[in-house]
Amino acid sequence: MSGSEMAGLAADVRRPRATEVEQHGIDTIPDAERTSGPFDLFRIQFGGANTFATVILGTFPVLLGLSLVQAVLATILGVVVGALILMPMGLFGPRTGTNNAVSSGAHFGVRGRVLGSFLSLLTAIAFYSISVWVSGDAIVGAATRLFGVGDSDLLRGIIYAVLGALVIVVVIYGYQFMLLVNKVVVLANTVLMLLGIVAYASAFDFGYDPGPDAYALGGFWPTFILSALIVMGNPISFGAFLGDWSRYIPNGTPTSKLLGATFLGQLATLVPFLFGVGTATLVAGEADYVVALIQVSPLWYAVLLIVVAFLGGMSTGVTSLYGTGLDFSSVFPRLNRVQASLFIGALAFVFILVGRLAFDLLASVNAFIGLIIICTTPWMIIMTIGYVVRRGYYSPPDLQVFNQGRTGGRYWFSEGVNWRGMVAWIPAAIAGVLFANYPPLITGPFANAAGGIDLSLLVSIGLAAVIYLVMLFAFPEPRHAFGPEGPRGVPVRDGEAPAVVDDPRASVHRAGRRTHAPSEPVA
Repeated sequence: MSGSEMAGLAADVRRPRATEVEQHGIDTIPDAERTSGPFDLFRIQFGGANTFATVILGTFPVLLGLSLVQAVLATILGVVVGALILMPMGLFGPRTGTNNAVSSGAHFGVRGRVLGSFLSLLTAIAFYSISVWVSGDAIVGAATRLFGVGDSDLLRGIIYAVLGALVIVVVIYGYQFMLLVNKVVVLANTVLMLLGIVAYASAFDFGYDPGPDAYALGGFWPTFILSALIVMGNPISFGAFLGDWSRYIPNGTPTSKLLGATFLGQLATLVPFLFGVGTATLVAGEADYVVALIQVSPLWYAVLLIVVAFLGGMSTGVTSLYGTGLDFSSVFPRLNRVQASLFIGALAFVFILVGRLAFDLLASVNAFIGLIIICTTPWMIIMTIGYVVRRGYYSPPDLQVFNQGRTGGRYWFSEGVNWRGMVAWIPAAIAGVLFANYPPLITGPFANAAGGIDLSLLVSIGLAAVIYLVMLFAFPEPRHAFGPEGPRGVPVRDGEAPAVVDDPRASVHRAGRRTHAPSEPVA
C-alpha cells in the first residue's frame, strides 16, 4: 500500500469519542488509530501540569527562604533544564507505538524494562497523591471560609475520596477522555490563574526578600540549587509517561515538532509555577499554604480557587495514574488496563490518607521529588543515548514479546535483560542518593561535599552517560539490535536474534489484551 493510500486510510478512521472506554493496553497502536498530533502532546503536558500540584512545587523556593527575584530565577532554571532533559522522551512513542517503559526494552531488555514500570509507579503515586491532597485541601479551605464548615480529618478524607474516585473514572475511559479534560483545564486554569494578578494586586510586594537568615540550607547557593531541583522534578516526572500519549502520534512526524511540543509544553508550566512563587510571598510563614491563601483572597477569587483546585486535581491525577495503570497491566498480565488502573488507584488512595493525615505533606513531597529526579534522570539519559546510537530504529513486535508471554527477539539479550543499561543505571541512581540533599527525609552522606550544594543530578547524569557509553564500547551489542543502517558511533558484534517462542512459564491467560498483526520495524 502506498504512502498516499495509508494517509487516506488514516484520515477515514473516526477519532474515538471521549466517552468510549479505551481498549488498548500497552500493545502497539495501529497506524490507522494514531489520530493525535504534536499539539495534543503539548496540550496534555500543559494541562496535566497547569494545576495546584504544580503551584505547590512553585511555592518551595519561597518557603526555602529565597527572595521573589531569586525564586523566579530558580523556577525558570528548573523548568528549562528539566524540559531540555525531557525533550527526547517524546520521540519513542511515535516510533514504537507503545509507552516509554515498554520502549525501554530496546535498551534494558524486554524484561529489564520493568525498571521503567517501577519509575512510572513511583511518579504516579507521588503526583496523584499531591494532586488529590492539594486540591482537596483547597476545597476544604474554601468550604470553611464560604460555608463555615469546620475542618476535620473526616471532611478531608471524604473530599480526597471523591476527587480520587473521579480521577479513576476518567482514567478508565482512557486517552480520549483525558484529552477532553485537558482541553478544559488548559484554558480554564490559565485564565483563573491570570486573574490572580487582579485578585492580589493590592497586596503583592515585588520587593519581597526575607533576608539571608531565612535560607533553609544556611546559604544562598545550596538553597537556590535545591529550589531549582524541586522545580525540575515536575518536567522530569513526565519522562516515564510521555510515550503514553505520543504513541497516538503517527510515525514519521517530524522530530523537530515532537521536541518542540515537549519543550513548549513544559515552558508553559511557568504559569502555575510563577503563580505559586508569587502567592507564596503573600502567606510566607503560614503552616498551610492552600488554606492560608484562600483566607487572604478576595471572596470572588476564593470561589474561583475551588474551580482551579477541582479541575487541576482531575488533570494531574489523570495524567499520572493513566500511564501506570496502562503499564501495570503488562507486568501483571492477568489484569487488563481497567483492572490495573483500579488497583493502582486504590493503592494510591491508601497512601494519600496515610501520607496526608499521618505525615508532613511538604517533607513527603520533597522526598518523593528527590527520588524521582535521582532515579528517573539517569534512566532518561540512557534511553536518549540509546536512541541516538540506534538511529531511532525500533522493532515494535520484538518490544512486545514479554508482554505477550513469549521469549526471544531482537531485544532478548541475556534472559530478557540488557545488563549494559542496568550496569549504568544502578550505580548512577545509588550515587545520586549518596550526594542528595533533600532535607529532612533524604540527606546523603556526601550531601555537604560542595558546601551543601546538591550534586545528585550532576553525579547521576554523568555516571549514567559515561558508564553506558563505556559498556557499549567494551561489550558491543549484537548487530540485530540495530536497524539496517547499523549503529551510530559504537561498535557491534555478530550474532543472530533468538527465535521468538512461547514462554512455558508465562500465564496462558492474557486478560483483556487486544492484539493486532505485528507491525514492521520502524526507523
